[in-house]
Amino acid sequence: MHVTVRLFASLKDLAGSELVEEFAEASVSVSTLRDRLRDAYPALRPHLGRVAIAVNEEYAPDLAQPLHDGDTVALIPPISGGAADATETPKYLVTHEVLDTPAIRNAVLTDASGAVVLFEGVVRNHHEGRDVLRLEYEAYESMAERELRRVGEEILAAFAAREVHDIAIHHRLGGLGVGDTSLVVAVSAAHRADAFDACHHAVDRVKETVPVWKKEWGPDGSHWQEGIQPKP
Repeated sequence: MHVTVRLFASLKDLAGSELVEEFAEASVSVSTLRDRLRDAYPALRPHLGRVAIAVNEEYAPDLAQPLHDGDTVALIPPISGGAADATETPKYLVTHEVLDTPAIRNAVLTDASGAVVLFEGVVRNHHEGRDVLRLEYEAYESMAERELRRVGEEILAAFAAREVHDIAIHHRLGGLGVGDTSLVVAVSAAHRADAFDACHHAVDRVKETVPVWKKEWGPDGSHWQEGIQPKP
């Protein structure tokens, strides 16, 4: 059997974007694959304790989960945290295009809503004492959009009793300059306090679960920003 291993951000710099591992067995566990990578790729070894693992674009917290021929496994390092119908703004989107904040607001507004809270994540000109000229965002795109939807569904379920009506989350990828918007979260609710709380929780969960990374460019060159271990 063979398993494709996808790498992102700093891991991609260390070992390339994709590996193919072959096994004589018909099935092996995620743990067995991780041990193989630890032995075969010394550059990856220090990082494997902090990565999350996804199998076929779904987080795999159980290392005993079996892998089968043709599976795709992604190593998710600490994370930084187009619509089918062009006339309708999707609720969950990962895109290289400029984010349309008014359209995202309108996508969640209902006649019953007394409040819409909008969060915009914006590129700033410094980080941890360093000057920042621009950022470059990378994602495991198909999984990232799925995780945005999962976050939205999680928030709506958690706030169902508090009259939170709808949520939309859009994340931009590619090169962004200072002042550009990288993330928009919009939440509508009957009352402002509930909309604020739900939006706050949604932003936190995006930063914890969605596989997006950012490379920081400054006067002295570039490097990947440190993130947090994913919390699926």
